[in-house]
Amino acid sequence: MTPMRSGSGRLATYFHVHLVSDSTGETLNAMAKAVTARFDGVIPIEHIYALVRSPKQMERVLEEVAAAPGVVLHTLVDKGLRLQLEDGCRALDMPQIGALDPLVGALSHYLGAALSTRVGAQHALDTDYFNRIGALDFAMAHDDGQGTTEQLEAADVVLCGVSRTSKTPTCIYLAHRGIRAANVPLVPGQEDGERLTQLKGPLIVGLTVSPDRLVQIRRNRLDGLNAGRSSSYIDHDAVRDETIKARRAFERRGWPVIDVTRRSVEETAAAIVNLLSERRSGKAGLTPGMPS
Repeated sequence: MTPMRSGSGRLATYFHVHLVSDSTGETLNAMAKAVTARFDGVIPIEHIYALVRSPKQMERVLEEVAAAPGVVLHTLVDKGLRLQLEDGCRALDMPQIGALDPLVGALSHYLGAALSTRVGAQHALDTDYFNRIGALDFAMAHDDGQGTTEQLEAADVVLCGVSRTSKTPTCIYLAHRGIRAANVPLVPGQEDGERLTQLKGPLIVGLTVSPDRLVQIRRNRLDGLNAGRSSSYIDHDAVRDETIKARRAFERRGWPVIDVTRRSVEETAAAIVNLLSERRSGKAGLTPGMPS
């Protein structure tokens, strides 16, 4: 482990973490990020080895592990490859952890069921997989107000909000969960979401953000595009008026509102999933971002 100064000036601990998977490695990568995020001042240097399915590939993994000592995390299904990795790490005196082992073991004991030895079972080309692909196609085809009102009727959820309130990335994230999401922007003087009041099937969710944060996001956007600065687009008074009108429109129509000022896309999507679950189960819950 190497202590170095982080961007905040405090000492940060950098360490090597080797992520070994016989599939895409997405599960392992997400778990590693979630765990290391729990430690302040700890920054992992990730070495990712996906689709490791042969002894020869494992030999190369162990060579790289030896060259950069650290922690080894894996989600290997094949017993032979697991044993090869375990023996190799033992010889290197390096910790190795089967990331899913505790959960798989507990479920196996509870269910009394045999474990599947099929590699990448969670990525099978099944109905759920094609539903996710279909949802992604839907999100792209109905981004930023595209599509007629009749077409939007096929959505599970329609997000509405002023420019730069994370509507598109949230729709994409929801699509990866198999949720058909569309979004419609509120454009001053043009679109205030009135056409969405005609929809019967989809859940309509309003996204809002603090004016100060919105000005910052928009200014960064313009800087990134090397674009000229539109005064109304980043003018504090104009932006404040824009956000107030949007919130009033949402409240007038009885749409749930989520304030994304301090939320990541993942947190916003999780709140939307909860709203969908409550709606489908017929329960009325508190609206995220609104006072109880």
